[in-house]
Amino acid sequence: MFDVLVFVYEHYWEAQACPELPLLGRRLSAAGFEGDEIEQALHWLEGLDAASKSAELIDIAPKSKTLNPLQALSELQSSEPQTPSLVLEPSPGSLRIYSQAEFYRLGGECLGFLQFLQTAGVMPCAMREIVLERAMASPVEEVTLDDFKIIILMVYWSFGIEPDILVLDELCDDEDRICH
Repeated sequence: MFDVLVFVYEHYWEAQACPELPLLGRRLSAAGFEGDEIEQALHWLEGLDAASKSAELIDIAPKSKTLNPLQALSELQSSEPQTPSLVLEPSPGSLRIYSQAEFYRLGGECLGFLQFLQTAGVMPCAMREIVLERAMASPVEEVTLDDFKIIILMVYWSFGIEPDILVLDELCDDEDRICH
């Protein structure tokens, strides 16, 4: 499945340029991919599309206004209609606890890389959760770091965000798999 995702990334630089899934499936078949791989990838891409569309309600880019929990609570309790874009950013001292299933599937290397991206300020919390959800939706029992990097790249791709060149270099360090 991951080779199919690499093909999609390399041939459709923006998610909006990617054809509808049935047409994409035919193009992938014509490119020589196996039916099972194509089916898994299309199902995975469908989930990515749904996740990115639901996340469009929130601002994935760094927020210019971050609400603290007390401000957010007062906004929720106000009589004004709520917008679906209210998302609480974690406080600076907060910690994301990974489930046993997430740790088993991703391992320390993938979770460490994700922490590196967050610490570097290039992976917002909302995007991190989509990366984790898509990693858990992958058809493999244990996600390798190279496959995890493809998942991260595809999440950026789904939002139309091109990562910083240094981050892109980290994500595409497997030259046999991804062309810059």
